[in-house]
Amino acid sequence: MKSIHGFLLFLTIANGIFESVQAQDQSEFISLACGLVPKSTTFTEKTTNITYKSDANYIDSGLVGRIRDEYKPLLQQQAWTLRSFPDGKRNCYNFNLTAKSKYLIRGTFIYGNYDGLNQIPKFDIHIGPNKWTSIKMDGIGNGSAIHEMIHVLTQDRLQICLVKTGETTPFISSLELRPLNNNTYLTQSGSLIGFARVFFSPTPSFVRYDEDFHDRIWIRHLHNESVPISTDLLVDTGNLYDVPQAVAKTAAVPANASQPLSFDWTLDNITAQSYVYMHFAEIQTLKDGEIREFNITYNGGKNVYSYFRPEKLEITTLFSQTAMSSPDGNFSFSLTMTGNSTLPPLLNGLEIYKALDLLELETDQDEVSAMVNIKTTYDLSKKVSWQGDPCIPQSYRWEGLNCSYPDSEPPRIISLNLAENKLTGSITPEISKLTELIELDLSKNDLSGEIPAFFADMKLLKLLNLSGNLGLDSTIPDSLQQRINSKSLTLILSKAVTVTHNGKSKKVPMVVIVASVAGVFALLVILAIFFVLKRKYEKHAKASGPTSVPTVIVENETPSFNPSIVTKERRITYPEVLNMTNNFERVLGKGGFGTVYHGNFDDAQVAVKMLSHSSAQGYKEFKAEVELLLRVHHRYLVGLVGYCDDGDNLALIYEYMANGDLRENMLGKRGGRVLTWGNRMKIAVEAAQGLEYLHNGCRPLMVHRDVKSTNILLNEHSGAKLADFGLSRSFPIDGECHVSTVVAGTPGYLDPEYYKTNWLSEKSDVYSFGVVLLEIVTNQPVIDKTREIPHISEWVGFMLTNGDLKSIVDPKLMGDYDTNGAWKIVELAMACVNPSSKRRPTMAHVVMELNECVALENARRQGSEDMYTRRSVDFSHTSASEFSPRAR
Repeated sequence: MKSIHGFLLFLTIANGIFESVQAQDQSEFISLACGLVPKSTTFTEKTTNITYKSDANYIDSGLVGRIRDEYKPLLQQQAWTLRSFPDGKRNCYNFNLTAKSKYLIRGTFIYGNYDGLNQIPKFDIHIGPNKWTSIKMDGIGNGSAIHEMIHVLTQDRLQICLVKTGETTPFISSLELRPLNNNTYLTQSGSLIGFARVFFSPTPSFVRYDEDFHDRIWIRHLHNESVPISTDLLVDTGNLYDVPQAVAKTAAVPANASQPLSFDWTLDNITAQSYVYMHFAEIQTLKDGEIREFNITYNGGKNVYSYFRPEKLEITTLFSQTAMSSPDGNFSFSLTMTGNSTLPPLLNGLEIYKALDLLELETDQDEVSAMVNIKTTYDLSKKVSWQGDPCIPQSYRWEGLNCSYPDSEPPRIISLNLAENKLTGSITPEISKLTELIELDLSKNDLSGEIPAFFADMKLLKLLNLSGNLGLDSTIPDSLQQRINSKSLTLILSKAVTVTHNGKSKKVPMVVIVASVAGVFALLVILAIFFVLKRKYEKHAKASGPTSVPTVIVENETPSFNPSIVTKERRITYPEVLNMTNNFERVLGKGGFGTVYHGNFDDAQVAVKMLSHSSAQGYKEFKAEVELLLRVHHRYLVGLVGYCDDGDNLALIYEYMANGDLRENMLGKRGGRVLTWGNRMKIAVEAAQGLEYLHNGCRPLMVHRDVKSTNILLNEHSGAKLADFGLSRSFPIDGECHVSTVVAGTPGYLDPEYYKTNWLSEKSDVYSFGVVLLEIVTNQPVIDKTREIPHISEWVGFMLTNGDLKSIVDPKLMGDYDTNGAWKIVELAMACVNPSSKRRPTMAHVVMELNECVALENARRQGSEDMYTRRSVDFSHTSASEFSPRAR
């Protein structure tokens, strides 16, 4: 069958496309015709019976526009107007919905030369803080596209943002949200991007609402290798997917009955993954002895479902339980008759989606709600940057905010600067919901009323600047005064000071820093400065004559508002090192850097790495590791307890990892025990998460440069942490993807591309980690000159040419492992060691794949074999991740 192309639809109107159908309930639909004015306007699109309204109540920015008249006859009415965004980097639509609800979201973009420039724009669209896709247009209306996604809300608030990526202006024609059953379109993680949704009938050219209750758009797909069949009988479409009758009553069968029914598609990104949904119903009346039975395979014979027989006039949906990958982005499905069958295979409907991982966590929901309410209270809608998520992505963080980014938790707002924003009225209690706030600056506004007592309950608040608000009552609540007296909070506010000149008195503002009794000296200094300034003023007044206006100047009224950086370093003296190691009594290990000793520090066990005077790892590497470990903190990175830089004595004090390194555990040097497959999967995913954090989570981003099995340490519970950062390097995050550096690393693990070019990138670590994965699976040396092929990656590649997995898996496992998971991890490892860094996956992708391996092993251990349910069937496939070809 002809290749199925991506989801791109032109909203062509044709008479008679839709039958007259009684309108279905649209009460939960959100259908926005962007740029429709006035904002109270609505209309019902005549071919679909969908009622559209203006988008004005869902967004604070943008300009309305209309396409050129010559394009209107070709398009449905919701495409006639649009909203463009010439100002700001990110402009966002906001919807108040219900968390954990599932929606089909569709954006339509019809350029129609609305601006007279004849220049088709390019830009991105985001779902919350995560990129959804890039908008690239072609076709009707001088440039057009439709993009769909299926998304589960993580919060009660949904934000859809258009992001400017170049010189052209983002715009949108219509935006539609359709609720879906939460038990449909399931993914292991992330969301689904619509790629294709097809049916097999000569007419109509497409089907959507109100034929499809959920307003999914189905595109006609025909080819001379298949022929359509149909029925006039009603088909039971009552499973969860509610396939429309126009789709269920038709099907495709091979033009040559003896040939398979096949279809294929290509994803532009070869690392992208697909989810597939196939809808089947027997719509022909079978004669006695006739059987329709077929096998479903993909990408060269991998089994999906065997001996499938469609139910008579009843839809059954088969769908992939896990995402599917392809080494080159090409996918091919085949439906082939079994030996029992007398009739060819058939297919009624097909849906293809691309998996979208949402890696950025949204800011804490309560804090987002508080910021939105603050924005509304003080009418801050004109603040261009205050759109979308307040903290994420960091490059689009709201103006005046600083945030913290804890590991695996939502970002939190730690400082808010609203100085000189013409705020009026009282101080809103919404501020108290920013519970992680350290600094708050409300200075130089027109706030009035009392100073709220709730500031005293904001336990992390250290600096509160209320100066320059002359209408604010300067009375300090008792509870707040207690915080000030205990030195846990500094308050800056304005008081009116009476100045007398030529017998006349006038009140003028003056900044006062409220402090405890212990701060009396500081206050005396401030008062002294005030009287000096006052004396200067009196001199100036005498010289100026009696008509001068009295003023008071207070310099540096507002202190610097940048949050202080707390240094976490812990320097330890050499005598303390001697004491904690009991004069280096117990050796844990030795390496090129020196010796590691066991120690005790603050009632906890530690590992003390002493730098040898003859070590190749000199003071530069020692300093690099100290600086890095003081900056990075992650549950899967070995933590630094302290360091010693005492003359010639250099030491690093780490948390103690009781079970040594991964390599010695693999070799049975830790009590002779064999690491189970489950242990190995857990270790792999934990080490991968530590490495992924270095690449994406810390600032600046880091390349480890020495990832190997001896640098993965295990605690008493076999939990893994990545260690030894002496060779680590920062790498650029603004445009460049690599740095030039002297080659460093361990033979066997060293990226050959990096070795040849000296160009270092995070993909160099990916290569090394791929080698570690091969060690985990095979328990073979990385380099073994007694082997026919010495290097482990080349040896595994050679062994796989026979398609024999058992020949490479560690025999110590005695076959006790999940075969699908083993194939997956081997293919992932081979992708990681691809000679071309561009074809290697990212560590974020590696983590996702390894989590699937863990899930497969857990399911096997729990005896989960029931993979199918009647009428709505999920199928598992042999391998969910392929980046390189292999034979089986």
